[in-house]
Amino acid sequence: MGKITELSAVATTRRKYGQAALELAEAAARRTGIPCVPRERLSIPALREKYKVDHILVAHTDELRLATPTGEFFFHPNMAHLRLKNIRQGDGDRMSEVMQLRPGLRVLDCTLGIGADAIVESYGVGESGLVVALEASPLIEAVVSYGLAHHVGERADTTAAMRRIQTVCTQAIDYLRAQPDDSFDIVYFDPMFRHPLLASEALNPLRSVADHEASTEAMVAEACRVARQRVVFKENARSHEFARLGFTVAPGSKYSKISYGVIEC
Repeated sequence: MGKITELSAVATTRRKYGQAALELAEAAARRTGIPCVPRERLSIPALREKYKVDHILVAHTDELRLATPTGEFFFHPNMAHLRLKNIRQGDGDRMSEVMQLRPGLRVLDCTLGIGADAIVESYGVGESGLVVALEASPLIEAVVSYGLAHHVGERADTTAAMRRIQTVCTQAIDYLRAQPDDSFDIVYFDPMFRHPLLASEALNPLRSVADHEASTEAMVAEACRVARQRVVFKENARSHEFARLGFTVAPGSKYSKISYGVIEC
C-alpha cells in the first residue's frame, strides 16, 4: 500500500480543543500529507460526508486517534505491558524466544502495526540495542509513533523501551533494498494474516488502512541479505505462507493460533 492520497483522509481536532490539540492536528496533517480541516463541532459522520473521506485523524490534547469505518484506533501498550510482565516474572515471551532477543542486538521490525511487538523487542535489546520499526500506512504510523514518543508506561523501563523505538513510514521492501548487507541482526515480519483471526477486535479498525499485500520471495531474500542472524515471520498457525516463503516453523504450543517461522542466516 502506498501513501494515503490527500482525498482519502483528513486531520482535525476533537470538538472541544485547545491550542495544543490544534498544533498536533496540523503537525499530523503535515506528517501524513493530508489536509487539516476545522472541526466546526461536526460529528465524525458529518465530517466524512462533508469531505468525502472514510478516515479522520483526530487530535486530542495528548494523543492522536484514527476514526475508521470499522471503529476507532488509538495507541495503548496494554498487550506489551502484559507480555513484559510475563518476561519479568520468568514466564517468557514466545516472540522474544524465537527471535533470541538479548541486549545489544539490532532489530528491524518491518511491520509496526499497533506497536506491541516493537515495544517487547526494544525491551529485549535494551539501551545498547536498536529497534527500527517500519509502517506502510501513514495514518497508522502517525498514531503509533506519537504514542510511542509520549505515552507514559506503567514502569520506567517500559516507557524507556517505547522512547527508543525509531519508526519509519515506508514500504518494507524499499527500506530493505536501501540497507547494506548484514546491517541488522534480526529482521521481523508480522504482516496482516492471510487468514485473519476475526476474534482480534483490537485489529479491526486497522484493516481499512493497513497494508494487505502478501509478503514476497523478493522481500524475504532482501531480509536475509540484511539480517546477520535470522529472519522471523509471524503468521496464523494454519497459514501456508511459511512453506511458500521458505521458513521453518519454530516449535511451539500445538494449541496456539499463532506460529513463527525462522530462516537462519
